Amino acid sequence: MISIKSQKEIELMRVAGDITIRAIEEVGKNIRPGISTKELDKIAHDYIISRGAKPSCLGYEGFPATICTSIDEVVVHGIPREDEILKEGQIISIDCVAAYKGYNGDAARTFAVGKVSEEKQKLIKVTEECFYKALEGLKEGSRLGDIGAAVQKHAEKHGFNSVRVMGGHGIGRHMHEDPFVPMYGTAGTGIKLKAGMTICIEPMIAAGTYDLYLNGWDARTRDARPSAHYENTVLIKEDGVEILTKKLEANNFE
Repeated sequence: MISIKSQKEIELMRVAGDITIRAIEEVGKNIRPGISTKELDKIAHDYIISRGAKPSCLGYEGFPATICTSIDEVVVHGIPREDEILKEGQIISIDCVAAYKGYNGDAARTFAVGKVSEEKQKLIKVTEECFYKALEGLKEGSRLGDIGAAVQKHAEKHGFNSVRVMGGHGIGRHMHEDPFVPMYGTAGTGIKLKAGMTICIEPMIAAGTYDLYLNGWDARTRDARPSAHYENTVLIKEDGVEILTKKLEANNFE
C-alpha cells in the first residue's frame, strides 16, 4: 500500500534525511587506504546516535551493522568487517538509513579509495548523473516507468548497465514501503505518481553485466566488474520533486 505523507511527516523525514546524509559525509571524510569498513561503520553509528536518531539497518532482518559498505563488484549490502581493509584503487558505496522520531531517510554515495582507474571515475560520475536524469520532469502525474527509463538510457549511453533485480522503493515509517521503483524500464508505463509520495531513487550501475549473484548478504556482479550506487530519498510534489536527504540549515533542526 502506497502512503501519502502529511506535512508533519515530511518535516520529520527532512530531519531524518539531514542526519542520514551528514552521517555519510562523516564516513566519506575517513575513507582512505588502510581503514577497515568496521571503523567506518562505527563513525556512522556514533553520528546517528549523537543526533538522537536510530540506525535503521542495524538489526534489520538480521543485518549486523549501521551502514552497508560495498566494495568494487559488490553492488549493495556489503557487511562492514574488522578484517576488511580498504585498498588504494577500490571504490566503495556507503548506504545508510537513519530513523528520526519514527521516520526514515535513506541515501547512498560511492567514494574512491585514493586514486582509482579512469573507468571507475567515470562509473561514479555516470551513476550520480543517472539519479539526476531520473528527476528531470518528474512530478505528480509522471509514471513510475519514467524513472527507470531515464536511468537505463543514461547508463547505456555511456556503455554501462543498470541493475535489474534490485531497485528503489517507497519509504516513511518503514525503511521499505510500496512501490518498488525499478532502475530500468519503459517511459509512460507503471503507476502514476502522486504528490506526497516519498520514494528512494537509487541507480545501481554496473561497468559490465547487470547479472548478480548473492554471497550471503552481498549482491555481486557475476563478471566481477565494479559497480557504483547513488541514492536519495525524494518527495513527489505537484510541480516537481524535493530531495529529502540533504543538509538542512541549523535552525531547521527539531
